[in-house]
Order: sequence, then structure tokens, then C-alpha cells
Amino acid sequence: MQKLHKYISHFILSVVDWFYPMFQKLMPKQTYRYAACGGFNTVLDIGLFFIAYNYILDKSTVQLGNIIVSGHIASFMLSFIVTFPTGFYLSRYVVFQETSVTKREQLGKYFLVVFGCILLNYIFLKIFVDSFGWYPTPSKMLTTVFVVMFSYFSQKNFTFKAKSLK
Repeated sequence: MQKLHKYISHFILSVVDWFYPMFQKLMPKQTYRYAACGGFNTVLDIGLFFIAYNYILDKSTVQLGNIIVSGHIASFMLSFIVTFPTGFYLSRYVVFQETSVTKREQLGKYFLVVFGCILLNYIFLKIFVDSFGWYPTPSKMLTTVFVVMFSYFSQKNFTFKAKSLK
């Protein structure tokens, strides 16, 4: 399993870093890696959301016991099941490799930040779709802009804080 992990992380780094020369004048490598990995995970998230909402749930509400969940919130939850682990993996092994925090602590901190992202996603989707009457997929895309900014600064300064050079 360790060999597979090393192969996958090395492969992802090679692919991501191959494009870096085009962006090196615009941003530092870590910011570029965050944008590339976060961009991939965001596209995956929006794609899964779109498929879940339009094809799996067919824009319908979901009943979970006594709880009724709107289609756009259920779609968000389904996409989250996939993008949470992929996001953590990419953040830990591609973006923020230099860290002073153990993997267990990182996972806990990552979950706290992601929980904040979940709340932001939920609040913005409820506002945009339920209050403003906007279409769910564009609402998800706009929500993502706000959530990505929150996530980047939280992950960089809290979850995967770099080792201090004292």
C-alpha cells in the first residue's frame, strides 16, 4: 500500500509541477499547487453535484427517516463523500508537504475547516436557491468561490501550518 501511495503522490506531483513553469511568474509553487489541486477537487465536486442533482436524485427531495432533505442539499452531501478524502490527500501530500502537524492532528483540523466549508456551502446554497430562487448548479459554483477563499487561508494557516524556522 505504501508503494502505491508513493507512486500516486509522485505521479500527481509530476503532472501538477509539469505545468508550473507557465505560472511561476504569477504565484509561488505552493499557491499554484493549491490552485491546481483545489481546482481539480472543485471541478470534481461541481461535476458530482450536477450529476447527483440532475440524474441520480432527478431534482427531487430525499427522505431520510423523518427528515426531508432538498435535492440540492442531498447532492452536496453526496459529492462531499468523494471530495473530502480526495481533498485531504491532495492537500497533505501535494500542496502542504512541509508541516509541523501529525497526520492525525491534520485530519482533525482538516475536518474542522471542512465543517466550516460545509456550513458555508449550506448557508449560501439555502440563500441562493431557496431565498433568491437561483438555479442550483450556478449557485453551487458561486458558493464555491467564497468557500475556496475561506478554505485556502484556513488550511494554510491552521491545518497544514508550515514548520517555523527558529
